[in-house]
Amino acid sequence: MAENRILSGMRPSGRLHLGNYFGALKNWVKLQDEYECMYMVADVHALTTLAGSDQVSTIANDTHEMVLDWLAAGLNPEKCVLFIQSQVPEHLILSSLLSMSTPLGWLLRVPTFKERVRQLGEDEEHLPYGLVGYPVLQTADVIVYKANKVPVGIDQVPHIEISREIVRRFNRLYGETFPEPQPLLTDSPMIYGTDGESKMSKSLNNHVELAASEEQTSSKVRTMVTDPQRLRLTDPGRPEVCNVYSLQKIFNNSQISNIHELCTTAGIGCVADKKNLSDGINSFFKEFRERRIKLEEKPEEIKEVLKAGAEKARKIATATIEEVYSKMGLA
Repeated sequence: MAENRILSGMRPSGRLHLGNYFGALKNWVKLQDEYECMYMVADVHALTTLAGSDQVSTIANDTHEMVLDWLAAGLNPEKCVLFIQSQVPEHLILSSLLSMSTPLGWLLRVPTFKERVRQLGEDEEHLPYGLVGYPVLQTADVIVYKANKVPVGIDQVPHIEISREIVRRFNRLYGETFPEPQPLLTDSPMIYGTDGESKMSKSLNNHVELAASEEQTSSKVRTMVTDPQRLRLTDPGRPEVCNVYSLQKIFNNSQISNIHELCTTAGIGCVADKKNLSDGINSFFKEFRERRIKLEEKPEEIKEVLKAGAEKARKIATATIEEVYSKMGLA
């Protein structure tokens, strides 16, 4: 068992935004110095909702753009394994084998499955099997490396339980083989989008990209919704209901007391406040953007990083599949 090994991944979504960074990527960079980390581009998972759509053609480019952000943010291929899920077919093999012992009822009761059905607005009879079996593949992603920790926020802990159940059932049927995945709790702030109401998301177009230019960042921040009751410059603001203020705590925390006072006494207007925030964001990601520009000039190096990562991952995964075949009586 790999007691110090972590597996986590992201769907290939192209350039990442502030929510992606503070929700996962920043923590990934920290964890690579504390654990044996494996980070994957979950391109097969993306097909559960993208299959047959025009977006499939963008997966390769979206992968490249996302990995550029990973590396620019500080993920180091010498400290962690970076790879593409589909380049390690053992994920799919183990998923198929696990599906032989996973009750359908477990999968149909998963809250995230029900929510996805609601979002897609489709009849369950027409949903792809891959969407129903998503938790099985997700479990295979982790245990094919016998990783026993998965970094998640407190709200995602219930998602790990289905994987634990799948593992317990397999171990009971075929003998002790896999560790039960344990949630590695991470404390990440909720990053709301420019609308101030919803979680930052590309699909809602309320996001601010990490790799945006200074001008693009400023333009996005200018559209942010602030205190709806502050109609005039002379009206005092309410920082506790303002999303701009919540982001000021992250990007201009050394000034936060002064910002709070100026806002509540109408000593600063929302336009100036947003300008201060965009300056803070641009300063925070200045070095990130400089590193990313340099990486953009070396596309072949990005491919080599992912190829080498897949080779490392396959060495571990192949040994696991050999053991599983033996346990299940397969040739």
